[in-house]
Amino acid sequence: MEQNIQITYFKPEKQGVYPLNNGYDFCAESETAEKSGLLLYDQIGKTTRIPFSREGKRGTLYGIRIEGEKLPFTEYNYYTDEEVYTDPYAKRISGLESFGAFGETKRKTRGVLERNEFDWEGDSPLAIPYQNTIIYGLNVRAFTMHKSSGVKHKGTFEGIIEKIDYLKELGITAVELMPAYEFDECMYLSAGKAGSMEEATQKCNIQKDGEKRINCWGYQEGFYFAPKASYSAEDPAISFKKLVKALHINGIEIMMQFYFPPDLKQTYILDILRYWVIEYHIDGVKLCGFNIPFETIAKDPLLKETKVRSDYFPVEKLYKDKVPVYKNIAFENGNFRNDMRRFLKGDENLISQVIFYQRNNPADHAVINSLADYDGFSLFDCVAYERKHNEENGEANRDGTDNNFTWNCGTEGESRKKSIMELRCRQIKNALSFLFLSQGVPYLFSGDELANTRYGNNNAYCQDNDTWNIKWKTNKFSDEIFNFTRKLIAFRKSHPVLHLREQLKIMDSLGCGFPDISYHGMEAWRPDTSYISRMVGIMLCGKYVKDREDDSLYIAYNMHWQSHALALPKLPKGMKWQKIFSTSKENKESIAADENKAFAEGRSVVVFISEKDEGYREKVRKGKRKTVKKNESLETL
Repeated sequence: MEQNIQITYFKPEKQGVYPLNNGYDFCAESETAEKSGLLLYDQIGKTTRIPFSREGKRGTLYGIRIEGEKLPFTEYNYYTDEEVYTDPYAKRISGLESFGAFGETKRKTRGVLERNEFDWEGDSPLAIPYQNTIIYGLNVRAFTMHKSSGVKHKGTFEGIIEKIDYLKELGITAVELMPAYEFDECMYLSAGKAGSMEEATQKCNIQKDGEKRINCWGYQEGFYFAPKASYSAEDPAISFKKLVKALHINGIEIMMQFYFPPDLKQTYILDILRYWVIEYHIDGVKLCGFNIPFETIAKDPLLKETKVRSDYFPVEKLYKDKVPVYKNIAFENGNFRNDMRRFLKGDENLISQVIFYQRNNPADHAVINSLADYDGFSLFDCVAYERKHNEENGEANRDGTDNNFTWNCGTEGESRKKSIMELRCRQIKNALSFLFLSQGVPYLFSGDELANTRYGNNNAYCQDNDTWNIKWKTNKFSDEIFNFTRKLIAFRKSHPVLHLREQLKIMDSLGCGFPDISYHGMEAWRPDTSYISRMVGIMLCGKYVKDREDDSLYIAYNMHWQSHALALPKLPKGMKWQKIFSTSKENKESIAADENKAFAEGRSVVVFISEKDEGYREKVRKGKRKTVKKNESLETL
């Protein structure tokens, strides 16, 4: 060993590697100091082995301090007996820099010793309230990897930065990254070999010995403290921090998805989440997997203003009668995706569910609404396919769910028939209307605003190609969907009555003559919730918006294949309903509504807004006033 290197032992407080002025502190967990220790690698391939010592023991943690001028070491690992393993707390990993670079066996990894300085320039998480949040889910590689993306650094954090202007134009407020921490995407389908995909893809039914597949999604155990090197055009930590900073400057939050397998310690999970919030300024996390300490995470003071969501949270234990100051906990809105897809295709007995999902927005936690995600069909495929087409996955089309709740509009797959494409366009607009006109937090998966297709593959976890990647080359169809999505998001933002902090009560709590939300059918105030009903009118009263009064809105949902007229509730004198948009081409013009009826074409959504009736007011001004009799008041206009 070099003479200018000093080795000492210390009793550590937490795991990881921490830079000193002229060295590093190494802390790792081990059941025994015997035959365990630290491996240091220099640039010329020399390995230095330093055993743990009881002198540096605290509990089952062991600390080694390495100091010296111009230390030659660049990488490290730990060992126990003959087993060499990489530090699960490593801040950067070597060996996985090339995406999909298979070898004969699992790729070997090491922790990297480095010192990164980054000027945040006062950056901090944005803390946008959940009720004002619109989440845009994406896979870092798939988002810009396609040749049509037009970015310089394809498939990287830098590629997302190049698309920030696009994200701002779309109007989203948060991006949520599928796993972007370090993981080995190279999976070996061979029993007994490390790196098999048995755990990561439990849906596999056919496994050929020696077969190799790429895990594009990353829902597997990884190196949770390190940003993924193959998603970076430079140093991964600097690359990711630049992304966070650039998004924050443009008013966009960044959220991270984490998958935790069952054998991870709960303290380790908490360490991971706290680290990303402190080190990388992320705004939120989505937690997937097992053995997650939900209650501990929800009560952790450092995470109180970090958005935390999962498929499950024991909110009844967390809040009881207390409403949090900052609503940061969220979970999925029940079966919103499945039931609203069924409603979209015209299934029966769903109006009661639609009514509930449309207003579901508890005071103590947020709910996330989505109609499509990375798993299952894309939004376009929901109107183009009824059956999964996963043959390219190599599992004889046995993987992926068989329950898609979709309708292909008359033809399975691609079609050039004008009537079918017009119907598909309308159905996608209907679906988007369900999403952005509901009270919960809308989640849009990347590419769905461009009518992106995965060609009917509803489990594209291993498709590192055009099936999984977003196709940015647009056409008249995709342009129409994008423009509709952009305008719909802007409409949602401009009307706070569509995204209140708390759930509407279906009551006239203000005594203004209208409940906060009301439901209507062919007759006003009498919705048809029968088994065969496929339509409902929903009125949102703008007087219930705190701080500033909003317009009242009326949303007509008609998922029957025939046109219908829903009743419009009567507004106060001097006000009228004005139709502002419809998903149907026949009703796309902005024209005044019939005084009492909302006409909705078959399979369409029509939205009306309350506005001043200038014609009525002019009539009153020009008309003769009635003689006021004793004890008779003038009508208030």
